[in-house]
Amino acid sequence: MKRLKVNGFTFMITMHLQCAVTEKTVPISPLVDQFSRTISYLRLSLTDRCNLRCIYCMPEEDQDRNSEVKTGRFLQHSELLTYEELVRVVRLTVSQGMNKLRLTGGEPLVRKGILEFIHQLSELDGLSEIRLTTNGVLLAEYAETLYARGVRHINVSLDTLSRSKFVKITGKDYFTKVWDGLLAAKSLGFRIKLNVVAMKGVNDDEFQDFARLALDHPFQVRFIEFMPVGDKSSWQMEKFISAEEIKLLVTELGSLAPFARNHGEGPARMYNFQGKDGRNGAVGFISPISHHFCDKCNRLRLTSEGKLRACLLSDRETDLKFLLRNGATDRELIESIRQTILNKPQGHTLQQDVMARERQTCSGRMSRIGG
Repeated sequence: MKRLKVNGFTFMITMHLQCAVTEKTVPISPLVDQFSRTISYLRLSLTDRCNLRCIYCMPEEDQDRNSEVKTGRFLQHSELLTYEELVRVVRLTVSQGMNKLRLTGGEPLVRKGILEFIHQLSELDGLSEIRLTTNGVLLAEYAETLYARGVRHINVSLDTLSRSKFVKITGKDYFTKVWDGLLAAKSLGFRIKLNVVAMKGVNDDEFQDFARLALDHPFQVRFIEFMPVGDKSSWQMEKFISAEEIKLLVTELGSLAPFARNHGEGPARMYNFQGKDGRNGAVGFISPISHHFCDKCNRLRLTSEGKLRACLLSDRETDLKFLLRNGATDRELIESIRQTILNKPQGHTLQQDVMARERQTCSGRMSRIGG
């Protein structure tokens, strides 16, 4: 027996299990947590660096909006998992039955070598989808190569259609770059979801404009309730607007009919949106506060620091980077991944915390956890 202690948990590993997964290891059982949720989706945060300074993502004192690199505030390169380490983790999770992967950040496209990394991922047997979440600033430059490397689904974070308001929210005058990137991705045939963080008094006057965008373009427009993530976030109750309030605004322009939903499709409640002129589009609502979706959660998150999180809003983590850099075998890594899944909480307490005016639910930074 070999004793391995990680984050307060002790794993007893028998020596005969220390064979490499590459030796045709058969998954022992599906990745199912104690609440019967099958975990099939891994989100990798490749970096905490970003070329934007969004007001809800970074603590105010860390924004330094005139600087592209905040010395001492971003993780050092050595603190990030290497691409080799990331490929190993993905290979192991895929060997155990996970088949979907999303690359996030920070902004994943600012990390050097990402295109070759995606190519390596695309060659892994059993990985059916590689998806990308981006702010769109570099999308026009990367879209063609991303498509050639097998990426077909992208989520683009865009909280306003106004250039001047874009500067206020992000600190950068890059709206035209983002829009050009969207059009480039659209022309190539990507399936595109637009993620809109809903903030009262900031962009609530544009929700109907975003709904019209879903009629004008083949974009799924998804409104996300503003939630308190990070102990220094800019979240305020006064800026919160519920998904139901947004839905009422959208229905002034047309009718909403819910999509048929299957387990594992993601957190958004999606609707076919038919405008009064007869045109159709897709609109969704992600409501972590007013209508949480924990019972359908099928994902794990690997932060840019190499910590495995079973829940976005729980700070309980498994330090995979420590294991990777201290000689852990494939079997030991698999056991720690499985233990993380077994420790996945049934749900979060965000709604109760917000109603009680408690801001801090998750103290980790969204830019490191992965949006």
